Amino acid sequence: MKHTFSSILILALFGATTQRVHAQQVFSNNKYPLTDFRMPLDIRPPALAGSFGELRSNHFHSGADFRTNQREGYPVYAVADGYISRLRVQNSGFGLALYLVHPNGYTTVYGHLQRFAPKVAREVKALQYSKKSYELDEFPKADLLPVRKGEVIAYSGNTGGSGGPHLHFEVRDSKTEETINPQLFGIDIPDNIPPVLSALYVYRLNGKPFNESTPKQYFQLSGGVGNYKLNQVNTIRLSGEVGFGIITTDKHNGASGTNGVYSIQLFLDDVPVYTSSLERFSFANSKGINSHIDYPTYLNQRRSIQKSFVDPGNPLKIYSNVANNGRIVFDDGRLHRLKYLITDAKGNQTTLQFNVQASDENFVEQPPAEDGRQFSWRNKNELNTSDVRITVPKGSLYDDISFSYKVLPRLPKGAYSAVHQVHNRYTPLHTGFELAIRADSSLYPLREKALIVSTGGASQGGVFENGFVKASPRNFGSFYIAVDTIAPRIAPVNIAEGKSMSGVARISFKISDNLSGIKSFNGYIDGKWVLFEFDTKTASLWYRFDENVTPGKHTLELAVADMKDNVRRYRVNFSR
Repeated sequence: MKHTFSSILILALFGATTQRVHAQQVFSNNKYPLTDFRMPLDIRPPALAGSFGELRSNHFHSGADFRTNQREGYPVYAVADGYISRLRVQNSGFGLALYLVHPNGYTTVYGHLQRFAPKVAREVKALQYSKKSYELDEFPKADLLPVRKGEVIAYSGNTGGSGGPHLHFEVRDSKTEETINPQLFGIDIPDNIPPVLSALYVYRLNGKPFNESTPKQYFQLSGGVGNYKLNQVNTIRLSGEVGFGIITTDKHNGASGTNGVYSIQLFLDDVPVYTSSLERFSFANSKGINSHIDYPTYLNQRRSIQKSFVDPGNPLKIYSNVANNGRIVFDDGRLHRLKYLITDAKGNQTTLQFNVQASDENFVEQPPAEDGRQFSWRNKNELNTSDVRITVPKGSLYDDISFSYKVLPRLPKGAYSAVHQVHNRYTPLHTGFELAIRADSSLYPLREKALIVSTGGASQGGVFENGFVKASPRNFGSFYIAVDTIAPRIAPVNIAEGKSMSGVARISFKISDNLSGIKSFNGYIDGKWVLFEFDTKTASLWYRFDENVTPGKHTLELAVADMKDNVRRYRVNFSR
């Protein structure tokens, strides 16, 4: 239903709050303790390389990244009394991580650690040997690893998917597991710098879903230090239903990265019509960032425009005071005042004010949608042919689409099917989709090695079933069937046949796989399983010499498997 400005005003008045903007404003009814937690590091002054809710590829940043002066090994402290509730070791992700449950109802998380404190490290290593696995995800009982506020629990590092030494720190609701902005708990980061505004965008929506074809207009801004205006224009002339979007970032004092803002509010004639606030979110909804931003522009230009209108299938709970999903209809011929108010987590504010003249002369219609099957964001959607089965589950689309599909010529070498173009990459999906492609009959002898691959060369995984290969890609694109029959590569770094490893701290390798990815690695010295550690980002695999290797001659055997169970083995004799 199309809403006029007057109906939007009524809706907004019902949703408006009377809160005054202040430091760390909470737009919900939640209250957070301000004195329970200490800092997780003793580095002064504290500085962030990444803020909570910062815009990342396919997700919002779930915590605060504390800088560690480009170094590893700083003591990491328990921020409050509690117990270690989860021990996590990953090849990627958080790398080495600890989870602490506290009596006040919150859980804190410490990621990318270099190493654990001795009592924790002993427990972790015992579990790894008992399970014969480097990766670990264990939930100790509450009485096994109690901690006190200020106790050293680990040391800062760069493990997992980290791009440089830092501490990733989170606060979560222990009941809902939602992650919450740490700065709402009195975690104080020195900051008197207001957010920065880079650009304003106007989208001509006119009752249609937002997509890559939606006309948009870019406006340069002038000003700074908390106050901006349109550059070289005072009033924008608009007609019909429009949405707005902005590019905004934040910095704090000292060594600051380019961080994200805390809240964005849009006012129409002093009435709030849109608010987004990064107070807290669930991990299940974090991919909703692709609906929150102008996703096609991000793919093409790597520019993160935060839309001030909300797609109907967007599951994020970060919005409030939203009238008509943030879509504003200018059809009354009047002059209207628009104001953006952007705040950071410290309460520093930035404003952008401009005028809009409603004018029938400036109506811009969206181009007509391409012919295709209509897929609704409200429902499960399917397309089935003799060669392909496509299922987009309910909850994966953010808005209605005119779905397109076609078969392309078989171009890739080694393909066992035609190339199937499934819609386009500019339409984001929340939970992905299910894809089944009929395989050529020649695939049958290699069916256990079959998988679906995008034309960009990325494996989507897959299993052979009743003549089809099935997988669950996360995004639309073009796909075909391939096989992976090549075992991973093992490249020794510092060991060779008959070499003496005396005085060497560890045995190192580089491992890689051509397509499906590394599934497992297992090392044995003299037939006994030993703990090898792995870092995905550097493809490094190593064993640290410990009590399992005594002086003398030894035999090392290493087996690395990929996702299609192709196994590479390496055997070498060495002395110690």
